[in-house]
Amino acid sequence: MKIVRIELKRVRLPLVRPFRTSSAYRTHIEHILVRSFDETGAEGWGEIATAVDPFYNAETTDTAWHIAHDFLAPLVLGKEFGTPDEFRALYGKVKGNRFARAGMEMAVWDLVGKVLGRSLADMLGGSRSQVEVGVSLGIEKEIEVLLDQVERYVNEGYRRVKLKIAPGWDIEPVRAVRERFPNVPLQVDANSAYRLTDAGHLAKLDEFGLLLIEQPLAEDDIVDHAELQKRVNTPVCLDESLHHADDVRKAIDLNACRVVNIKVSRVGGLCETLKIHDLCRSRGMPVWCGGMHEFGLGRAANLAVASLAGFTLPGDTSASDKYWKQDIIEPAITVTNGLADVPTGPGLGVNLEPDRIESHLVRSAALTTSGVSA
Repeated sequence: MKIVRIELKRVRLPLVRPFRTSSAYRTHIEHILVRSFDETGAEGWGEIATAVDPFYNAETTDTAWHIAHDFLAPLVLGKEFGTPDEFRALYGKVKGNRFARAGMEMAVWDLVGKVLGRSLADMLGGSRSQVEVGVSLGIEKEIEVLLDQVERYVNEGYRRVKLKIAPGWDIEPVRAVRERFPNVPLQVDANSAYRLTDAGHLAKLDEFGLLLIEQPLAEDDIVDHAELQKRVNTPVCLDESLHHADDVRKAIDLNACRVVNIKVSRVGGLCETLKIHDLCRSRGMPVWCGGMHEFGLGRAANLAVASLAGFTLPGDTSASDKYWKQDIIEPAITVTNGLADVPTGPGLGVNLEPDRIESHLVRSAALTTSGVSA
């Protein structure tokens, strides 16, 4: 198989409601869609789910466009490969830039699935037709607003609630939610907002029976997380600190966490996701599927990933209407009684709406084996 044409489409969708974390405030999401064609004309789609700013990690939508357009596409166009793993080896010398690499690889998984007539979940080895879904809620100006949001999604059947926290917005909002909803599975996400000197403060969260506290310390730190885990009873979950399977192995060996969040984009794609899943399963480490406000494409890939046997906790694989008035796929992803269906169609198993993509298009380019960009 050869990729002979790659199209990049930067798309900007407005969020249903603003979303605030410890490091960012968003009203819109801009992601890059990757459309790849083989020599027979078959096509596959992927999603580069970067943020526009470098507050979650070092990549941004602008840098991802640069890497995909100027390096990844030229390295793969016209080159022979047989599997997605062989495809990603074509750009193996590119360091970091995992979000860009993940989107490029996702398009090939979709393409291969369509050629073979197999769903992504089937190709990955998924074992579930439905997955449990949790919801992630941002920082609000008032606790009552947060409580209203929790009530809404609990009533909609979501199986788990995740609260974003930050210094000054942690103990009291968590206490309020726990008192109002004593039986709801609850976890928190700090997005690297604390330091080890805050261990005593973070230990106050132990009283609320949380599933986990996600990425409390610095994004480039594993060692201090190991020390923090000794000082708190709540399981520490790592996110930003884990870039590939070797990071995960080191975190497990150091007892730096008791849960792992796997994000397809953060680890560079579905091939690396499989490696991390298999490693964690062999070491008895629970994993769950995190999200990056993906559009329908990336969300479908996350559902396929979450169907793997090792994913034992509800993921951030919410319905499309949690974030978008109108997703770029049809039908949109839905959640019923806290469960989402894993797509069963070939490849990612979703149908794109070209008019919606074009109406929200910010920038586009096309690259071919002749090197022409339009």
